[in-house]
Order: sequence, then structure tokens, then C-alpha cells
Amino acid sequence: MTRVSVVIPCYRSAQTLPALVGRLLAVLPDVASAFEVVLVVDGSPDNTWETAQELADRHETVRALLLARNYGQHNALVAGIRCARYDVVVTMDDDLQHPPEEVPRLLAALRPDLDLVYAVPRSGTHGLLRDLASRSLKIGLSGRFGGENSGDICSFRVFRSFLREALDGVTGPYTQIDIAFSWATTRIGTVRVNMEHRSVGHSNYTVPMLVRHAIGVLVAYSSIPLRLVTYCGLLTGALGTVLLAVFLWSYWCGDTTVKGFTSTATMISLFASAQMVALGVIGEYLGRIHAERMGRPTYIIRERSESHGPGLSMTSDADGGHLSPPGGRHSRTLGPAR
Repeated sequence: MTRVSVVIPCYRSAQTLPALVGRLLAVLPDVASAFEVVLVVDGSPDNTWETAQELADRHETVRALLLARNYGQHNALVAGIRCARYDVVVTMDDDLQHPPEEVPRLLAALRPDLDLVYAVPRSGTHGLLRDLASRSLKIGLSGRFGGENSGDICSFRVFRSFLREALDGVTGPYTQIDIAFSWATTRIGTVRVNMEHRSVGHSNYTVPMLVRHAIGVLVAYSSIPLRLVTYCGLLTGALGTVLLAVFLWSYWCGDTTVKGFTSTATMISLFASAQMVALGVIGEYLGRIHAERMGRPTYIIRERSESHGPGLSMTSDADGGHLSPPGGRHSRTLGPAR
């Protein structure tokens, strides 16, 4: 059996964490020789941190990290993955939609010829509109990931811990770990699992948030928008050339009457719109560059909570997420992640 770290980003999940951790602790001893559960509280405004802290104090195999503010799901995952101690890392959501009982199936799918495996739900779990938007997002972004399974990305995943080296270059507030992993390996697989419906609260991801996330990923990891601006400019130029030819032909045919204001206003509006769209896309890229130059951290860990078992400690620092040696004590005070 292998050694497993389970990393869970937590936000507004005080009601689900006790059941989630309890079910994990019942399952993991049967499939792992050593294991840990890393709860990363992403600046949750409720008592999620107190709940995670209590679970960490109660169980030696549970560790809790509190981020200084809400950085986002993928930033919280980076923090937890960098702190993971063991050879294999499982990531899952905190809302019990990813059943802990499916973790053995996920681990079994990580064959020797694979480095990363995504869990694919047998059926939708978010409702028709949300599932359709989510699936469309995955298909639309699949070109950024590469591989035949790129449309099946999911936050319920398992991977070998060496892949976190792909996160060494992650800086700034805009993070997408699946793209980073796709740069590190093409040995990616999937496995069908059962997903459960959320029993408490509602999803923090809405359709507008998925759209914003898609735009963010495209701008952060792709030059496609800039290419589209170029194509739009070429198309507009071609349209202008065609209209010029039409006007010259009319003039040579003796039609020297100046056309009405409508056609002129339409052309001006068309070209102005193209220019504004181009400036907006370029502005998005400049904004990302500006944010990177400002040195905004990917995350900052405000506090840690761990049991006082062998090799575990309780510290409070501003750790930026440097790697902790597998199985070792992590007690250094480090600077914020860049």
C-alpha cells in the first residue's frame, strides 16, 4: 500500500467537515500504509477554522491550515499540496459531493503508467444548467490542457507528489493547477465514480463565476484572445477594403452622389467597436502583468493546527508554502509565496 495525503480546500464547510473527516478516517486505513488529511481553510467567514482546528487537535492524522484571507480554491490547493508529506496526493471538495468511499477506487486507478487521474461523475450533480455550464467550460478549455482526457478535469483527483514541482513556477494570485500539471505530464487517466448531491448549503460556483473563471484561465494561460483580436482586425480591414472597392466602382460608374449618414456612422461604429475590444483584451493582459509585478502572493498561511503526535507540531506563521520534506516536521517561519 502507498502513503496518501488528502488535501481539502475549505470554505463555509463547518457543517460538513466532521462527517467528511470521519468518513475519510474510516476508509483510508484500508488503502494506505500511512495517510494524512490536510484541511486548508481559505479565509472562511464562518467557524470553519474552529471546526478544522478541533478536528486536527483530535486526530493525529489531520492537519489544518488557515490562510490569511480568501485567495480562491486553486490557491488554497497549492498551499495544501506544497505542505503534503506523502507520495500520492488526493484532492477533493469539502461539501461531501465527492464521497470518501470512492477514494479507494480513485487510488486503484492510479496505475504505474499514470501520473494523474481524474474522477468523472457517472451523472450530473449540480442541476441541469450548472452541469451544462460546467461541461461547456471544460470542453471549451480542453485545448489548454492537451491530452484526450482534457474535457474530464475535476477537482476530485489523485496524482503522484512529484507533479507538485510543476507548481514551483506558480506566482501571483492567478492559479490553475490542472494546466500546471498538464505541462508536467501527459500520463493522465480517468475513472468513473459516484458523486453525491450537496446536502448542506449551496455551491459557491455559479454560472457567472464559471464564465469569469474561464476568461481568467484564457487570459492567464493562453494567447488565444490576442489572436482573436488580430483576426478581428484583419476581418475589419478586409471589410473596409471591400467597401472601398464598392465605393470606387460606383464612382467610376458615374454614381458620384454622396451616400447618406447611416453608412458612414455604421462604419465608424464598427471600427470604434473593434478598437475598444482590442484595447480591452490587451488591457486584461497588462492587468495580469501588473498584478504579477506588484508581488501579490499566491497565498499566506496565517496559522497551522496539528496534533502533537510523532513528527507533528503546532505553529503559527506566515508560511508561503515552501515544500516540507515528506514525513518531517514543518516548523520554520517562512515568507509569503510569490
